[in-house]
Amino acid sequence: MSTVQIEVDDELLEKLEKLGPGASQRKSEFISMAIRKALWELEEKETAAAYARQPDSEDDAYVDPEAWQP
Repeated sequence: MSTVQIEVDDELLEKLEKLGPGASQRKSEFISMAIRKALWELEEKETAAAYARQPDSEDDAYVDPEAWQP
């Protein structure tokens, strides 16, 4: 695991201290989760943009009804 030092403005730090978890390790986990969520949202936007540029067509979808089992 790597350590990353970040700068935050006073208002953000105050909100983190007030609303975020108490211990520094839990703050680190909280910030890591926030970064993961932000990155996931960016990936979702990129995926949506890719589909908008080149949408799937019915010809691209192949469904073999024999492959499905109840």
